[in-house]
Amino acid sequence: MAHLPSLGSDAVLLDVFRRFPAPSAPLLDYHQALLRGESPFTVAQRELIAAYVSALNACTYCHGVHSATAAAFGMSEDLVSALLADVRSAPIEEPMKPVLELVRTLTLTPSRVTDAEVDAVYTAGWGEQALHDAVSVCALFNLMNRLVEGLGISAGADYFRTASRRLAGEGGYAGLRAALGEDQPEERDHQPQA
Repeated sequence: MAHLPSLGSDAVLLDVFRRFPAPSAPLLDYHQALLRGESPFTVAQRELIAAYVSALNACTYCHGVHSATAAAFGMSEDLVSALLADVRSAPIEEPMKPVLELVRTLTLTPSRVTDAEVDAVYTAGWGEQALHDAVSVCALFNLMNRLVEGLGISAGADYFRTASRRLAGEGGYAGLRAALGEDQPEERDHQPQA
């Protein structure tokens, strides 16, 4: 149940973005640049990182949306479950495994990231841009998971599919930003009517 009474109990993240457009607009710009811009990782790989981080954090909403989005870009729908069980034996290309192991440590125990984990990413053939992008996607979804959980945002499988179609479409995250309706004033101190 959403913790923002002005949005109603069934609010989704897009409702939050519309309610608070000033901070949401640059956040969505960052999503678009990071998840749809130039990167050594495919869009599917970046969405998979988002889904994996969200699963590690037990954020059902983000895990559901981004697993469905990764699947829309060609990833197996069962891949995140396999990664949670064991990255090393998961059916994913070998170069992604050290990336996902680093992301796991950075999500669960960030102060324990080791030089060896970073070196494994480089040894797998990834460069500095890839390291930056993996760490950035991981950080962004740790933030998003806490935003969603803290505001009580939830949804089910039907919504996950709807959201993934929106994110996999031509607009991507830029399409969400366009939907903000920034011409409406933000009501920071809105109090619900009794």
